[in-house]
Amino acid sequence: MSEKEFIVGVDSNARKTPVRVAFLTRRTSAQVKVHHEDTVMTHPETFFRVAVAIQILACVLVAIALLWDAPLEGLADPMHTPNPAKAPWYFLGLQELLHYFPPFVAGVIIPGVVVMALIVIPYFNINIESDGLFLKNRKRRLQIFGAVVVLFSIFLAVFDVIVALVPTLVVAAFMLLAAFTDAAKAKGFRRWLVAKPLSFWVMTWFLIELTVLTAVGTFFRGPGWSWVLPWRS
Repeated sequence: MSEKEFIVGVDSNARKTPVRVAFLTRRTSAQVKVHHEDTVMTHPETFFRVAVAIQILACVLVAIALLWDAPLEGLADPMHTPNPAKAPWYFLGLQELLHYFPPFVAGVIIPGVVVMALIVIPYFNINIESDGLFLKNRKRRLQIFGAVVVLFSIFLAVFDVIVALVPTLVVAAFMLLAAFTDAAKAKGFRRWLVAKPLSFWVMTWFLIELTVLTAVGTFFRGPGWSWVLPWRS
C-alpha cells in the first residue's frame, strides 16, 4: 500500500486549486463547502478587524477621559430648576424634535420609522446588487424620489422644522446630482456619488439630521427653548 502524497501550494482559492493542502493568502477568506453559493467565511478575517476597531475606540475614549473632564454641573437642586432643562447631549436631537412635534410623534413614531428603515432598506435588491440608486429604472425611481422629497418637505414646512428641512434639501440636491450624472463619463467625486445605493443615502441623511438637531439643541437653545446665538451670554 503506497503512502498518500500531500502537495503543499499557495493560492487564494481553496475550492478550485487541486491540492491536498492550501494556504490562503492574507486578504482572502476560506470558501464555504457549498459549491454554488457565493459566500465566504467571515471568521476570522472580519471578526479580527472588528475586534481591533473596538480596542482602538476603547483606547481613544480612555485617553479622552484622562485628558478632559466631563462637563458636569453641580448637584441637582429641587428648589431651582435650570432654564432650559436640557437632556444629555445624545438625547438633545430628540428634545429638539419635541419642540416642534407632539411627544408621541417626536419620541416614538419618527425614531421608530428611521430605525426600521435603516434595518429594512439594506435588504432591498438595489442594495444587495451594490448598484447605484439611479443606475437602473432611473425614470421610475426619480418619480418616487421626487414624490417622497416633496411630501416630506411639505410636512416639515407645515410644522416649521427648518433645522430638519435644510439638511433634507441638501441631501436631495446631491441625490439629484447623482441622478443626472452620466455614469459612463463621470469622474472623481461625481463617479463616487453615482455608485451609492439607497442605504447610503438614507444613512447619510440620518447622520446629518442627527448632527444638526443635536448641535442646535446644544448651542442654539436658551431660556424657554428660545433661539439664541452661542457666542452671546
